[in-house]
Amino acid sequence: MLSLPLALLFSLVPLVFTSHNEDLRRSPHHHGQSPQSSVTYHLKDHYTGKAFMNESIWKYRVGNDPTNGLVNYVSHATAAKEGLAYVQNGVAVLKFENRGDLPLNKPRNSTRISSVKTYSSGLFIADFARMPFGCAVWPAYWSVGPNWPNHGEIDVIEGVDTQSTNLISFHTGGSTACSIDTTKNFTGQVSQPPSGCKTTSSNQGCGFWDSQTSSYGSGFNAAGGGVFVHLWDNSKGISVWHFPRSSIPQDILSGKPNPALWPAPVAFLSSSKCNIPTHFSSHQLVIDTTLCGGFATAEYSHYGCPGTCPGFVAKGSNFNNVMWMINYISVYQPV
Repeated sequence: MLSLPLALLFSLVPLVFTSHNEDLRRSPHHHGQSPQSSVTYHLKDHYTGKAFMNESIWKYRVGNDPTNGLVNYVSHATAAKEGLAYVQNGVAVLKFENRGDLPLNKPRNSTRISSVKTYSSGLFIADFARMPFGCAVWPAYWSVGPNWPNHGEIDVIEGVDTQSTNLISFHTGGSTACSIDTTKNFTGQVSQPPSGCKTTSSNQGCGFWDSQTSSYGSGFNAAGGGVFVHLWDNSKGISVWHFPRSSIPQDILSGKPNPALWPAPVAFLSSSKCNIPTHFSSHQLVIDTTLCGGFATAEYSHYGCPGTCPGFVAKGSNFNNVMWMINYISVYQPV
């Protein structure tokens, strides 16, 4: 962990980032077009509705949270019984238990799911109608490989507490460090430690802050949700876009995505500064919600949240309507 007090840290640099596998994370670079050339993609996997309730397709983690959050992850059977995982009008809902008050520091049951299939490249389009947010809440949509961090981590959606914009991060391991090529085209505000994207004992990676308030939390939900896309191209790099509901490209809506027609991505980890297939492979897609933990606890007072993080978690009424609502996740591969 960083030795500087958080208040001093805030005055010096943007916030840092953390990994979901252990535990901290923050970042305008505004250039022209997307770094992608025109490629035709075909649909490989389409996850929607009941697919997220099927443990042969999405596996539910059971047990403690590795980021030390105040949650207990439960099986699909338990989640379904407690109303934490269900399908409503074709939309998959994932949440954590918030019935009544709990003793201080007692974890709440929550959900964390991972795709059974793994991926080492592709175009991933995720449509969320709603995401969880608020004091003490740490939600994420991400992907991760085995033997973390040596096969990489891509954080497409992440935030804590009352954070107003999305944080996109990359974590790598290995003996050679990846870093962000700031000459490339992207719109996010960059933050990377001296170690670049290589995750060290402080659990930092390199990140990009989205400037749109519609990219996270209350702003995202007020906009009716939206689409997050990441394109993993082993020869060029990894790009991440966010499109509010009112601005989703027609080619995505028609099932014929063409990233070459899109504006510059929010985040871009270029192959010019990172050997992508060496650092990223065999990723499962992951969606989870934890409470407090390393990241949300560290930023809790910074975001003006009341009292203490564990004290906030103890009161169930603090979390009404806090949930993921997932329309679909589609995975495309180039023809």
